[in-house]
Amino acid sequence: EVQLVESGGGLVQTGGSLRLSCATSGFTFDDYAVGWFRQAPGKGREGVCTINNDDYTTHYADPTKGRFTCSSDNAKNTVYLQMNSLKLEDTAVYFCAAEPLFGGRGYEASATMTAPLFGYWGRGTQVTVAS
Repeated sequence: EVQLVESGGGLVQTGGSLRLSCATSGFTFDDYAVGWFRQAPGKGREGVCTINNDDYTTHYADPTKGRFTCSSDNAKNTVYLQMNSLKLEDTAVYFCAAEPLFGGRGYEASATMTAPLFGYWGRGTQVTVAS
């Protein structure tokens, strides 16, 4: 059974940092793309960044470029989201998602950061940025 469990969310002041983790199990980690998405109250789910675990190619959404970093630890089957210089508008529930690269749509899902193309999702972790 594929499982993704996010952790590391919390309350942080503007300008601060947080690192989210997405612990995965139930699939061959190296064969999947993993993405981070977020959803603020009253808004749709938007892509934050994605990483292809076969070659560590990453993609970033414009609002997070230069501030957020996606990375993978293949030994721990875990993907991280390092968030720096946090802003009020970064407040959201953050989700990780996975999709196979081979036999799935992982390459397309990762490059376009299209949420419906990711087949497996975690439950999310709340990030609140306060002034």
